[in-house]
Amino acid sequence: MDYKDYYKILEVDKKASQEEIKKSYRKLAMKWHPDKNKDSKVVEEKFKLISEANEVLSDPDKRKKYDELGENWQQYEQAGRQPGAGARSENFHYEGNGSNPFGQGNESDFSDFFEQFFSNAGGGQRRSSNRNFKGGDYETEMEITLEEAAQGTDRIIQLPGEKLKITTKPGAYDGLLLRIKGKGDKGSTAAHNGDLFVRIRIRPHPAFQRKGDDLYTTHTIDLYTAVLGGETIIKTLFTQIKVKIAEGTQNGKSIRIKGKGMPVYGKADQHGDLYVQIQVQIPEKLTDEQRKLFEQLKSS
Repeated sequence: MDYKDYYKILEVDKKASQEEIKKSYRKLAMKWHPDKNKDSKVVEEKFKLISEANEVLSDPDKRKKYDELGENWQQYEQAGRQPGAGARSENFHYEGNGSNPFGQGNESDFSDFFEQFFSNAGGGQRRSSNRNFKGGDYETEMEITLEEAAQGTDRIIQLPGEKLKITTKPGAYDGLLLRIKGKGDKGSTAAHNGDLFVRIRIRPHPAFQRKGDDLYTTHTIDLYTAVLGGETIIKTLFTQIKVKIAEGTQNGKSIRIKGKGMPVYGKADQHGDLYVQIQVQIPEKLTDEQRKLFEQLKSS
C-alpha cells in the first residue's frame, strides 16, 4: 500500500493556506471532473484522488493528523497507534469541502490508504456509503463591459454536463460575487450539491472611470466658451446632454451632473452622478485679427 502525498496531488505546498488549498481543489475538480470525460477510468481515479486529498487537507484536524505521521504512517499502524494519538476517534464524512461523483454502492469512495490512515483502531468502521455529503463549490469569472454592467446582461457558462445562463442586474460592479445554488459539484442528493460562484470582472472603459456608483470623464471646450460662457454637448454613458458652461470657467474645473452615473445595484431607480472635468483647448494658430484682439485684452 503506497503512501499518498496529498499536497502533491492537490498541487500545493505543505505550508499552503486553507484558501490556497480550496482554490487549487476547485481548479483541479473542474479540470478532472468525470462528466467532462465520460467512461474514462483514468479521469475517474484522478478525480477520486483529488477529492480524497481535499477531504483531508481542507479539514484542519485531519490535516494535522496527516502531517503528524506523513510517510511514517505504516509504522504507527503496525504499532497499533492512531494518527494524533490521544485524540478522539472519528468516522469522517463530507461537510462541504469534499466531493463524490461516483454515486452510492458497496465500494469505498476513498483509497485503502485513506481508510487505514483515518479508520478507528483495530480496523474500525468504514465510512457509510449512503451518508449524506455536500459537493464542492465551483468558482469562475465573468467579464462584461461598463455598458453591460449599467444595463444588465447575461452570459452562457459551460458546466460539466450542462450550459447555464448567468444574468446580472443593472449596476453590477467589479468583484461582485454571484452565487448559484446547487450548480457546483454533485453531492449525495440534489439538495446537497455544491454551489457555483461567479465573480464579475468589468473591462476598463476608454472614456469613463467608475468610483462606486459615480462616473468620471473629461470634456474639452474651446477657449472662447471658457472665457465668455455658453453651452456644450457632453456624452454620458448612453446619451448626449446639453450643459451650460459658466463664464470664466477654469481649466480642470469639475462639473457634477446628478443622476447620470451608474445605477445602484439592486436599486435600478437610483443612480450615481457623473463628474466631468473640463479641459480648455488653447488655439494653436491665431488670425491677425484674433492676435490683435488678444493683445488689446492683455494691455487693457
